[in-house]
Amino acid sequence: MIISRTPFRMSFFGGGTDYPTWFRKYGGAFLSVTLNRYCYVMARRLPPFFEVKGRISWSMIENVNTLGEIQNPVVRESLRLLEMEPALDIHYHGDLPARAGLGSSSAFCVGLLNALHALRGEFVGKMELARQAIKVEYELIGDTVGVQDQVATAHGGLNFCTIERDGEICLRPVVISSERTQALQDYVLLFYTGVARAASNVAATKVKNMAERVTELKRIQGLATEAHALLCGPADLEEFGELLHETWQMKRALSSAVSNELVDSAYDAALKAGAVGGKLLGAGGGGFLMVFANPRAHARIREALKDLLHVPVAFERQGTQIIHHDPEQ
Repeated sequence: MIISRTPFRMSFFGGGTDYPTWFRKYGGAFLSVTLNRYCYVMARRLPPFFEVKGRISWSMIENVNTLGEIQNPVVRESLRLLEMEPALDIHYHGDLPARAGLGSSSAFCVGLLNALHALRGEFVGKMELARQAIKVEYELIGDTVGVQDQVATAHGGLNFCTIERDGEICLRPVVISSERTQALQDYVLLFYTGVARAASNVAATKVKNMAERVTELKRIQGLATEAHALLCGPADLEEFGELLHETWQMKRALSSAVSNELVDSAYDAALKAGAVGGKLLGAGGGGFLMVFANPRAHARIREALKDLLHVPVAFERQGTQIIHHDPEQ
């Protein structure tokens, strides 16, 4: 039995510039961090005395005999990529809800690929796992996805990444003191809106509008670079929050599907209660709202957003890991 653990991610800056439609023309950049909330994938070879060859448990339970019968596209196409038969028992569990803006789909894909390789006795580097997950989601499934989620969840930590026009990804850990990292973490509040949505559907509307939003996306890309430089320098973290506020306003302009009345109302209430900035995580439309504020204002903000679920989180640095390995089990 193999169990992988893969963190969810929180994107600060650069969302949208990691889509191939954009970076193949202009390059891309993003700044993100992974959280101590995870998805777990258990994989083992299903014993032969079961009536079916394979069993897959996620939001439903699938009993299958052939690859084509598998309804979960990530499982089906990951097995296809690795040329594996579906004679497996695969289970998914997540600490946080799916389709909520934390890169859960990519975390599942990265974690599944990690577990499948481990089941075959193979070690695969984190960037290769990310590239395989990108291939599964973008090429084999055909979802409208970027590349930041796969890279972030595979590697873990606080990272600044640039993307070349040819798709080459350069990941650079943000080198700052543990005290500054803690201060950054202390500024973050996370609230669940209760609204789940398919990220690829929202992303498709943004991609469709990219040709008309070049100026905004170039600025969003530039903000990722500015925020990285700000973190690595002596600037006050309040300035980081101001950049978040700017990037959220631009993100909202990319598509009417990015925000809604509930999100706008909650964000405005957070600002009135003392927040400096924030953003809806992921493609938009629902999921988790990240609020950035001095810790002294947190109690007022939680009270102002008491109708939303506050989810305490901390940063993590491990990325995807195999936490249980027993091939004979």
